[in-house]
Amino acid sequence: MESRQIYFGKKLHFVTGRLAAKALEAEVAKLSEQLGFGYSIQVLPITVAALLTPQWIAARIEIPVDTDEVLLPGYARGDLSPIQAITQVPVRHGPKDLRDLGQFLGGKLEPVDLSAYDIEIIAEINLAPTLDLNTILAMADSYRQSGADVIDVGCVPNSTWQGVGDCVLALRDAGHRVSIDSLDKTEIGLATAAGAELVLSVNATNRVAAQEWGATVVVIPESPSEWVKMEDTIEFLEARKIRYRIDPILEPIGFGFSASISRYQAARLRWPTADLMMGTGNITEMSDVDSAGINFLLMAVCQELKIFSVLTTEVINWARSSVRECDIARRIVKYSIDNQVPPKHLSDELICMRDSRLLRYGSAYFRDLQKHVRDRNYRVVAEDNLIHVLGLEDYFVDGDPFKVFDSMQALHPKNVDPSHAFYLGYELCKAEIANQLGKQYTQDEPLNWGHLTEKNLVRHRLKRRNANSANSSETNDNEQG
Repeated sequence: MESRQIYFGKKLHFVTGRLAAKALEAEVAKLSEQLGFGYSIQVLPITVAALLTPQWIAARIEIPVDTDEVLLPGYARGDLSPIQAITQVPVRHGPKDLRDLGQFLGGKLEPVDLSAYDIEIIAEINLAPTLDLNTILAMADSYRQSGADVIDVGCVPNSTWQGVGDCVLALRDAGHRVSIDSLDKTEIGLATAAGAELVLSVNATNRVAAQEWGATVVVIPESPSEWVKMEDTIEFLEARKIRYRIDPILEPIGFGFSASISRYQAARLRWPTADLMMGTGNITEMSDVDSAGINFLLMAVCQELKIFSVLTTEVINWARSSVRECDIARRIVKYSIDNQVPPKHLSDELICMRDSRLLRYGSAYFRDLQKHVRDRNYRVVAEDNLIHVLGLEDYFVDGDPFKVFDSMQALHPKNVDPSHAFYLGYELCKAEIANQLGKQYTQDEPLNWGHLTEKNLVRHRLKRRNANSANSSETNDNEQG
């Protein structure tokens, strides 16, 4: 309310570069309605606002006569006197990230609406013939909860699964859309007869049989290097009015990855209105790297090239959350491209190993905080590769949690019983992990692992505090600022 009183009826002049202009306009328009201020925006002839200097701005800024305050990009640091010398109104830096502008001005920060997406996710149940039906149904339900639109029944090459029809029927009865991943004509026929709506895959070897399936088919090349020859199969399907998608095949790193990315772009140019599909498993499953970043980049490629169908798998352990990652990524990249903003500060759900930002207080703050401790509860904080434990009369700090605890035990504290010691060990372990990975540590709160964070994690120490435990070492979450 205080900020509304400050800015209500005022006129603010915002200065930015070309790259951030559209996003700034959208944010300022929203905040103008919330806080009741008028505004003007000047887009200076420079791409990145971080390259702005006060001297350069002063030579080009045009401040409307009714302006009450000028706000510069937060990255345009430096002495503002060159600008202040040419105007009587206050000039100051805004936040470095324009998404913090609402907080900077005292308004309410609205979350970005990431509900829209274009890309369909097909989640493969790998080697389905080797699994029992209950396992298949459980996997399908899990994939759907993670964001999958279609469940793909992955078959075993060079064999025919006679039970594929029963599997497809069971999945359909459970409310799933189903695709069949096979080149075997008999297997595909059984699956489509049971309700499979998509066939992976079709080429010159089985395209004649596609006339009997009544399903959309995915056209693949006999050899990735001869992808242009898919034209023959495409013409065959079009002549018979068979729906199709085109997949030029994404090849693993070391086997033509860059060339295959180029093929997708070339395929989009060659067939500008065709539906394209990309299978991502050759990269996520065959690269020793966490899958989240890979999935994000591949979804960005798909969004830019209008490849609105992807096939993903969760076979190898480091890719076992690929469906959810693709679901998050498809929403972020659509928002980014539609709104012409970088995919930054839109969502932290794919920032799993490190946190998007760290709040830093400094050792002096912690030492001052310790002076205000009035109970025997220990406050644990982590920053700059150090772990600080603040007590009523003591202050312990070290980068090694064992040394911290040894220092505490050397004083023979009376309030550290076995339960309390276990709790402190748990918190010290969390603090060490946070320091190692560059994560924000908050006592009694789970570390933030993006979309992998346990949202409903039981906070056992809160139960003890609420029960007035004599040895509780809970901290007030607001005590550290």
